[in-house]
Amino acid sequence: MKPQDSSTPLHPNDYIYQFASPTKIESHGDRICFAARTSGLFCSSDGGQTWESAYTSLDLIEALPTMAIAFSPNFTHESTVFAGLNGAILRSYDGGRNWQSSRLPTPLPTISCLTISPNYIEDGIIFAGTNEDGVLISNDRGKNWISWNFGLLDLNILCLAISPDFATDETLFAGAESGLFRSTNGGRAWKEVLLPISFDAVLSLALSQKFAQDNTLFIGTENNGLLVSPDRGKSWQSFIEITGDQPINAILLSPNFPDDQEILILHGGTLLITKNNGGTWKPWQKKKLGDRNVTTVLALNGFESGVFLGFEDGSVTRT
Repeated sequence: MKPQDSSTPLHPNDYIYQFASPTKIESHGDRICFAARTSGLFCSSDGGQTWESAYTSLDLIEALPTMAIAFSPNFTHESTVFAGLNGAILRSYDGGRNWQSSRLPTPLPTISCLTISPNYIEDGIIFAGTNEDGVLISNDRGKNWISWNFGLLDLNILCLAISPDFATDETLFAGAESGLFRSTNGGRAWKEVLLPISFDAVLSLALSQKFAQDNTLFIGTENNGLLVSPDRGKSWQSFIEITGDQPINAILLSPNFPDDQEILILHGGTLLITKNNGGTWKPWQKKKLGDRNVTTVLALNGFESGVFLGFEDGSVTRT
């Protein structure tokens, strides 16, 4: 499918928290993507050209703000999707047509992010970050959740990243308002990761697809730019071109990052790209965006195949 430029209002002035796609959407029958918004969860089955509510079966009286989305790694075959909300996690086994509520600990937490074990088909493990209640874990495919916060000194979780080799190394990272935390036993215990910065929010995380071999981890901070660790968080390097005057709200690694070294980041409301592992950066602009600030971004099947951009005015563009 040839990349297209399109602009979709969806719900103007309605904040977009996250775009997500469970699979590559370049082929005709495999083009599903979701948008989590203040007004609910929206789904597109035509590569983002048209959108419809994913909550129609709930017969809602008012909007159901949705902050996070996650999919089974085997979504193509089992169609499992999870949605994180204020006080609830919903799960669907038919691609978002029908939903069931999960059992959460009380007081009911606000879900900020979700991540699923790469080995979900076998272990059924899902993690949820919350605004004030730390990290939740489900071992039964999202039906029941418990808090696992031993050693987690900051319970305001902004982002999560799970090792691609989780089945072996049980490694998980949590970005919080005051820094970064790591678990090496599947989330049962946490330790703070020492950073070369003091008390800064970690807004975004990204692990190399070959994390088991290259140990590479990126973090985006609120006030100190982009940092990379080549050794799972033991040491850190910064990027001289990426200043701390704007927050790093998203980090996207190319699907072939270990080979092509391409990284796309959201620096404030501007997209920047590097093709040499951060040696040099330039604005990424497939089309003129005007003065609008980007708030969230989703790369489909590599940066050249098309990227979804969500703007502060609630509009959506696919390039």
